Amino acid sequence: MVAVNFEDYLKFLPIIDQTPQKNVWLNYDEEADVLYVNIKRPSTATDSELTDDDVIIRYEENEMVGMTILHARHRS
Repeated sequence: MVAVNFEDYLKFLPIIDQTPQKNVWLNYDEEADVLYVNIKRPSTATDSELTDDDVIIRYEENEMVGMTILHARHRS
């Protein structure tokens, strides 16, 4: 069995509690080093913005539905 530091996962709980649907889906593309975070499914982004730290925030109308985090492996 692989040892897992579950304490790191517990840090997600306050974030999940703040999402409207109380759900978060994560997908990591290792080849592209991109983490996709979705807080609404299904969703169709109608707009997006790129932040100064290479995070794309996706919106459906005026509601945030997810984020695309570029260079994810190099963040801490």
